[in-house]
Amino acid sequence: MNKSELISSMAEKANVSKKDAEAVLKAFMDSIGEALENGDKVQLVGFGTFEAKRREARKGRNPQTKEEITIPASTVPAFKAGKELKERVNK
Repeated sequence: MNKSELISSMAEKANVSKKDAEAVLKAFMDSIGEALENGDKVQLVGFGTFEAKRREARKGRNPQTKEEITIPASTVPAFKAGKELKERVNK
């Protein structure tokens, strides 16, 4: 499912226009993005948790030259599925 298919599905299930569903989805994604930027965790009970995790700098290897390189530290978004979502997927 891509973004436009998700918007269509949301509009149908909520009985709203696609334009309204798109606005709600954009607001949802913006809100989660802002929370993660600020170092906050977003918990949706039954669905899952979005959080930003810190990755320390580490050594890696260039696969073409086999030369050792340093991969810089970074912060990456992460999602952990909640119990209800896991159960729904594993039916």
